[in-house]
Amino acid sequence: MSLSRLMKFVTGGMEAFLGIPVLGGAFVIFSGYTALWVMLALHLVTLLICHKENAGRLGSVVGIVTSIVGFIPIVGMIMHIISAIVLILSALTQQDNRYSSGPYRRVR
Repeated sequence: MSLSRLMKFVTGGMEAFLGIPVLGGAFVIFSGYTALWVMLALHLVTLLICHKENAGRLGSVVGIVTSIVGFIPIVGMIMHIISAIVLILSALTQQDNRYSSGPYRRVR
C-alpha cells in the first residue's frame, strides 16, 4: 500500500469521526478547535504526498476546505461527512503502482 493511499484512509477515518453529529462537534469544540488545525495540517501533508506520488488530490483539497469552514456547526458536520466519503472512496479506487516511488522508481 502506498503512503498516499494510507494517508487518505487515515484522514478519511478522522473526518468520519469528526462528522458524527454530536460526538464530532463536541470533540472539535472541547479541543478548542485545535482538531481543525491538525486536520488542516494532515490534509496538506497528504496533498504533498499525493502530488509526489502522482495520485488523486481531490480528497485532500476537499479536506482542506472542510478544515477551513469546519467551525460552522451544521455546515462543518456535512463537510466532514463529504470529506470522509471522498477520501475513503479515493483511497479504495486508487491503483497502487508498486514501483511508483522510492529507490526502485521506474524511469519513463
